[in-house]
Amino acid sequence: MADDSVVIELARVSKRYSLEQRPLRRLWQQLTGGDGSGAQHHALHDIDLQVRRGEAIGLIGRNGAGKSTLLQVICGVLQPSSGERRVRGRIAALLELGAGFNPDLSGRENVRLNGPLLGMTPAQIEGRMDAIIDFAGIGEFIDQPVRSYSSGMFVRLAFSMATSVEPDILVIDEALSVGDGQFARKSFDRIMTMKDRGATILFCSHSTYHVEAICSRVLWLDQGRVRKVGDAAPVIAAYNDFIGGEAHGFEAAAAPDAPVAVPMAGADDPQAAASADFRPGQGRLLSLQARSGEQVGRRLKLHTAANDLQLDIAYEVDPALPAPSVIMAIFTRAGTMVASAGSHNDGVELPRDARGVGRTSLTLPKLPLLKGDYFINVFLACERGLHYYNSALYAFELEVTQDGLEQGVVTLEHHWS
Repeated sequence: MADDSVVIELARVSKRYSLEQRPLRRLWQQLTGGDGSGAQHHALHDIDLQVRRGEAIGLIGRNGAGKSTLLQVICGVLQPSSGERRVRGRIAALLELGAGFNPDLSGRENVRLNGPLLGMTPAQIEGRMDAIIDFAGIGEFIDQPVRSYSSGMFVRLAFSMATSVEPDILVIDEALSVGDGQFARKSFDRIMTMKDRGATILFCSHSTYHVEAICSRVLWLDQGRVRKVGDAAPVIAAYNDFIGGEAHGFEAAAAPDAPVAVPMAGADDPQAAASADFRPGQGRLLSLQARSGEQVGRRLKLHTAANDLQLDIAYEVDPALPAPSVIMAIFTRAGTMVASAGSHNDGVELPRDARGVGRTSLTLPKLPLLKGDYFINVFLACERGLHYYNSALYAFELEVTQDGLEQGVVTLEHHWS
């Protein structure tokens, strides 16, 4: 690797799996290291990739595109069938947390057993043991057999250990944070702290919003091949267009009649919706309301470019946390995102009182949607708009009518001369 700034380099890396059904032939292939001459599954095809120190690279693609296989090759879990893989630096991989834990050993014993696999010496393990236990938040259970742990305790300990090694390269497969409530926020903050300190990030997720927010560059995999790689915004836009095009012509299932998990009434009195059982480290939506002229409710009828739409949103967040953000997204019935708005992206700091209760209103003037049915999702997120505290899917339904024969999803202001 001539360039010292390059920490990951893949040159024409491919991964193949034999589809041989005969047991003896499969055994022979495994003993000889051959892929066989019969039917094969090509998980990766001639992947070329260079990642520089401190970069955050996103990995997107449909299920079965080869994303997890590529990450496992980079981490050394899998060996490529052909091509060259070079990695410089210590890797912490959040792939399958706790996969190496022995259920009959205690949590403390499992940390000692698995620490060397993460590159820690026995002295380093003992020196970090108290911090690992404290971050996991499992208390005296650290000396109990892991088989007695709840699933949340198990994952918290595995995450705490995996991220305690101060890695040069952090690999995250489909998990930005783990657990729930306060620990979810802690795990998210730890990942972002590693990024801010200059760790190289490989982040795989189906959430293109999170990928674009975290990563400067994105690689799009399709059927094991690189479909596109480059700056995050254009690659994600191309991927979204591709996914939307695949869905064209298929009718999406109707949204649930009442899927909103927050009160739709009481938006004028968010304090009344707040309750004493609210737990630290969390946030939640208290109430939602949509208005357009004299219309107030969950379902509104609008006319193209003739009506304003106002969304009133009340929320509650632990006062010890930074001010939250609110995100709104509009979708067609087929599931295509039309537009979104986020307070963090717009540079707006949301208000709240000493209890952490606040409210905001988002106004979309003369909504330019063309005829059709649309749905609005609302999210309450952290100050950076990445970690979701609470969500209301299909919170509102819009029925839009129009004049004339204009086609598409929005009307653009235009003039003829």
